[in-house]
Amino acid sequence: MIRVAAVGDVHLGEDNRGLLRPSLDNIAEHADVLLLAGDLTRHGTLEEAKVVTDEFAGLDVPVVSVLGNHDYHSDSAEAISAMLEDSGITVLEGAATTVKLEGGTVGIAGVKGFGGGFAGKCGSRFGEREMKDFIEHTMAAAGRLRAALEGLEHEEPDLIVALTHYSPIPGTLHGEPPEIHPFLGSYLLCEPIDDVHAALAVHGHAHYGTEQGVSPGGVPVRNVAQPVIRAAYTTYVLEPAKALA
Repeated sequence: MIRVAAVGDVHLGEDNRGLLRPSLDNIAEHADVLLLAGDLTRHGTLEEAKVVTDEFAGLDVPVVSVLGNHDYHSDSAEAISAMLEDSGITVLEGAATTVKLEGGTVGIAGVKGFGGGFAGKCGSRFGEREMKDFIEHTMAAAGRLRAALEGLEHEEPDLIVALTHYSPIPGTLHGEPPEIHPFLGSYLLCEPIDDVHAALAVHGHAHYGTEQGVSPGGVPVRNVAQPVIRAAYTTYVLEPAKALA
């Protein structure tokens, strides 16, 4: 039995420094690993990233993260990733990590992802160069996620978890205006998640969405944006070949 804690969209800044830490100091009593689903900062500044490290570094469980669109806003994503890594927080972007826990090994593949929409109502790589660039960016992100997930398959961890910021399914977007669904995620992210039969997929970004959904291939998908879960984090209990929320 492996307990996976997760939260996204905490949007930390100097004015809420220390807000989450009291709830995180005893996290090992409730979870074995903590996943951060992006949008850790408000405007992607290094000052805000320092608040993130002060909140999440040095916990008694491994912390694995992806960045979100807010973390890219000030064009400092690489520096933010380096700061988080230096503090002991693993940052994934088209990469994977394997965490060895008492209950087994968890392989985590992560990518920020991007928009584009979902089957039957999605953008296509056609027309203006700007539209092609939009969809090709998502295709590239999905390709990196696939490579990371397939790499984990060869390592054969007890569980595989996909971590993204943008949603891989429309089901966890219920509550968001349908008009903006194409900017909240893409079905292209879901295809590799289903192909490797991941035990769990975790994302953020959709503040007005719903927590629980399922992929076309039966993978549990969870929207852990903090405005949705309304807590410092939420925990999912996983078993090999089976996921229990």
